[in-house]
Amino acid sequence: MDKNLRLSFEFFPPKSDNGREKLIEVRNQLSLYKPEFFSVTYGAGGSTRDNTKGIVKEFNESGFSTAPHLSFGGDTEEDVAALIEEYKNAGVNRIVALRGDMPSGMGGAHQMVYANELVTFIRERFGDHFQLEVAAYPEVHPEAESYDADIKYLKQKLDAGANSAITQYFFNPDAYFYFVDQCQAAGITQPIYPGIMPVTNYTKLARFSDSCGAEIPRWIRKKLQSYGDDVFSIKSFGIDLITDLCEMLIDNGAPGLHFYTMNQIEPTATILSNLGVKPE
Repeated sequence: MDKNLRLSFEFFPPKSDNGREKLIEVRNQLSLYKPEFFSVTYGAGGSTRDNTKGIVKEFNESGFSTAPHLSFGGDTEEDVAALIEEYKNAGVNRIVALRGDMPSGMGGAHQMVYANELVTFIRERFGDHFQLEVAAYPEVHPEAESYDADIKYLKQKLDAGANSAITQYFFNPDAYFYFVDQCQAAGITQPIYPGIMPVTNYTKLARFSDSCGAEIPRWIRKKLQSYGDDVFSIKSFGIDLITDLCEMLIDNGAPGLHFYTMNQIEPTATILSNLGVKPE
């Protein structure tokens, strides 16, 4: 794997002290692969905001470049600005800016919830201090009006000042390459990094994919179903599948890889090893 390709790893904020200790160990091991940054997710409506903030600040202070996921959700502009200021003062220089789902009970209260508005908000208040990542959907966002509309919304986020995009995970490389071609045709010049989801549990993967609009090709579903409860075979097939996907992406010009680690070292480490990326 070309050393110029960008690697990044995504975590979710743990809910327990044991989970936190385990995540620190996973971070330490994955840091040996020299990622450009780690990212930490943010619950719907900002429900994990404090946990996300604690992990991001702790990791960043320990010398690991770490980006919080951020959305408006039900927070006021003043609250969000104060949170971003806190991140800036802590030395954080990257944010993953997302559309915020309104938490239940908010009724019709007006908030800026679209990611392009959040990007504009950050740029107006904090200039170019932050590298801003936004989300992209090669297989179309579940709520998008159309394929072309989805690309239009991505362009709005990038035109507002985002530096690059990270995609929803996918298993069909043609979906990514066609998407990138269509984005370039629409005038998008910023890099679009493919999101990579290792396969370890078919039932959970299928349920999550169905809810977020990520397509699992029929042949992959049938193959995973055929293994039943054979965890070893599912993981072995998943490693080969994702290794092949990553190789195809890299060989055809993807600028890097963003791994959804699920707070686990494996199988991400094995996939990286298969790609020729060794821990240092």
